Amino acid sequence: MAKGKHRGFAPQPPMRGGAGGGGGNMMSQIQKLQEEMGKTQESLKSETVTVSVGGEAVTVIATGDQRIVSISLKPEVVDPQDVEMLQDLLVAAVNEALDQSQALAAKRMAALTGGLSLPGLF
Repeated sequence: MAKGKHRGFAPQPPMRGGAGGGGGNMMSQIQKLQEEMGKTQESLKSETVTVSVGGEAVTVIATGDQRIVSISLKPEVVDPQDVEMLQDLLVAAVNEALDQSQALAAKRMAALTGGLSLPGLF
C-alpha cells in the first residue's frame, strides 16, 4: 500500500443531535449561557475590589474585568530616600488587586457554569 493511503476507512458523517435528537435544545442552552456570560462580563466592569497594603499606605481599586481604577498613597509613604519601598508596595497592591479581581470574575462565571471549567472565557 502506498505511503499515506488508508484502505477500508471511509470518512464518517458528523453526528447530529446526540442521544434522542435533542441537539436543538442543547444549542438553545448554550446560546442562553453565552448571553448570560456576556451580561456577567459586562457587569464585572462595574464591580470593584479594594486592596490596601503597608498598613493602608497604598490602596488599589480594580474592577472585576481587571482594570485598575484608582491608586491612593498616604503622604508619609512618599519618601524620596526610599523609592524602592514605595515601588514594592505598589507592585504588591496591584498584584493583590488583580488576583482578587480574577477571583471575583471566576466566582461570577462559576455561578453560571455550575463549576465547569471553560478555559479562555475570561
